[in-house]
Amino acid sequence: MKAPRVTLDQWRTLQAVVDHGGFAQAADVLHRSQSSVSYTVARMQEQLGVPLLRIDGRKAVLTEAGDVLLRRSRQLVKQASQLEDLAHHMEQGWEAEVRLVVDAAYPNARLVRALTAFMPQSRGCRVRLREEVLSGVEEVIKEGTADLAISALNIPGFLGAEMSTVEFVAVAHPDHPLHRLQRVVTFQDLETQMQVVIRDSGRQQPRDIGWLGAEQRWTVGSLSTAASFVSSGLGFAWLPRHLIERELKDGQLKLLPLEQGGSRNPLFYLYSNKDTPLGPATQILVELIQRFDAAPLNAAFAAPLPSA
Repeated sequence: MKAPRVTLDQWRTLQAVVDHGGFAQAADVLHRSQSSVSYTVARMQEQLGVPLLRIDGRKAVLTEAGDVLLRRSRQLVKQASQLEDLAHHMEQGWEAEVRLVVDAAYPNARLVRALTAFMPQSRGCRVRLREEVLSGVEEVIKEGTADLAISALNIPGFLGAEMSTVEFVAVAHPDHPLHRLQRVVTFQDLETQMQVVIRDSGRQQPRDIGWLGAEQRWTVGSLSTAASFVSSGLGFAWLPRHLIERELKDGQLKLLPLEQGGSRNPLFYLYSNKDTPLGPATQILVELIQRFDAAPLNAAFAAPLPSA
């Protein structure tokens, strides 16, 4: 890739000439001589091979090509300034990136609000979000490839901050044989039907969570796939209520009238990487995650954004 012929300083000079109405005014703003400003712009036009300004009376006016190039240059100069700011923040200990791993059962609505509130405070810090299931979250935080983790598991060696619970409910399609029983459903009834379960994404020691007593089971890779299968009449499953509210409302899914265990409410925890001190950006994100986790789920999108 060949080096640019025009420098950022030259683009800034052209912007000053246009924004402040002329070479003399730009020279005052830039604390340079008028001849220096004039030479810089003339040199730019020579290097680009395109006229950028024309003199209209006593005022410098952009040519059509100059107008297009100036608009593009503003974004270039802005990005360069942001890059310099990021380098300054990193020098002061501000992180370039926060890595967050989340169990797929945790409500996305809460994360969206937390991350939306984080954006204006991030100072260019990126967020790398990764979804796992069950022990997959544990493996990632233990490997040290995440700064923060949200999981319903008690991870040995880590102290997690308590968050909210997530309700899992037993559901099936309204026409499923279990609903056609038209009575309270027992575990013996479940044993004769196909259960849809979500595969643990962990590779080392995958875990089985919840009731798994059905003789026939289909294992899928995601909660959304499980919801789609069950909504189509393929088996029953325990699924997060927040994920299937629409299907329940539209009648595609119906709560199973179990004699016990129809609903379970695992408590989620927020963990941090114990080998790396939390940087200032990560601390801000932790506070926002906890704030929106405490809000009612149905108000997650209605709540006003916190001020920066």
